[in-house]
Amino acid sequence: MKNTGRSQLFREMGAEFAGTMVLLLFGAGVVAQVVAGGALTDPKGGLGDHDSISWAWGLGVTLGVYVAARLSGAHLNPAVTLSLAVFRGFSWVKVIPYVFAQTLGAFVAALLVRWNYTEVLAKADPKHTFMTQIVFSTLPGNGNAAAGVHEWGAFRDQVIGTALLLLLIFAITDMLNTPPKANLAPFIIGLVVVAIGMAFGTNAGYAINPARDFGPRLASFITGYHNAWRDQWGNLYFWVPIVGPLVGGLIGAAFYKFVIERCLPTAEAEPPGRVPQPEE
Repeated sequence: MKNTGRSQLFREMGAEFAGTMVLLLFGAGVVAQVVAGGALTDPKGGLGDHDSISWAWGLGVTLGVYVAARLSGAHLNPAVTLSLAVFRGFSWVKVIPYVFAQTLGAFVAALLVRWNYTEVLAKADPKHTFMTQIVFSTLPGNGNAAAGVHEWGAFRDQVIGTALLLLLIFAITDMLNTPPKANLAPFIIGLVVVAIGMAFGTNAGYAINPARDFGPRLASFITGYHNAWRDQWGNLYFWVPIVGPLVGGLIGAAFYKFVIERCLPTAEAEPPGRVPQPEE
C-alpha cells in the first residue's frame, strides 16, 4: 500500500508538471511573441497587444487544466494548492511535492520558450534587459518606470488579483453552488484568468501564481538575465509574486468559505437537480 500511494503521488506530480508546462508554454510564448517580436517592428517596443497576452494566458490555463485534471485536480498554482489544503481538506503531505512539480513544469516551459525565441530575443534585446525580462517573469508596472509602481504596490496588486482568482475557483468548483456543467469548469476558469489579466494587468503583470513566476525567473537567470531577481528600481523583487499570491489566495478562499459556502444549503436540503433560490 505504501508503494502504491507513492506511485500515485508521482503520477499526480507528473500531471501537475505537464499541466503547468502547457500553461507556461502558451503564456511565456505569447509574451515573447508580442514583446520581443513586436520590438523588431516597433522602435518603441512595449507590451504591444495586451489583449492577446490575456487571452493566451487564459487559454493556457484552460488547456493545462484539461491535461492534468483527471490525475491531480489540476492545481497548476501553489496558491491554489495551499488554499485547498487549508480550506478543502487537500492532503498537507502533497503540498510540497505539488509545488515542486508546478515550479519545475514552469521552469522547463520557460527554458523551451527561451530556446525557441533565442534569435528574436537576442535581436530585440541584445543585453537581456528588463525590456524582455517580462517574457519570463513579472515586474512592477510591467518594467515601465513611468508607471511609478514599486514592490509594495505590486504586492498589493498580487494579493487582490489572487484573492479574486481563488474566490472564483472555489465558487466554480463548489458542487453545492451552481458549477458549470459538461466539463466546462476549465474553460470558465480560463476566462477568469483572461478577465484578471484585462482588469489587473498593469501594476504587476498578474502573476497570481508563484510557480508561474519563480520557475521562469530562475530559467531566465541561468540563461543570461542576470538582473532577474530585482526590479527596474534595483529592489529585490522576486519574493513579491511568491508571497503576494499565497496571501491573496488564502484571503479569497476564506472569503468564499465564510461568506458564501457556509450559507449554501447542504445536498440533503435540496431536491436533486434543483437550483437553490433566495428566500422571498
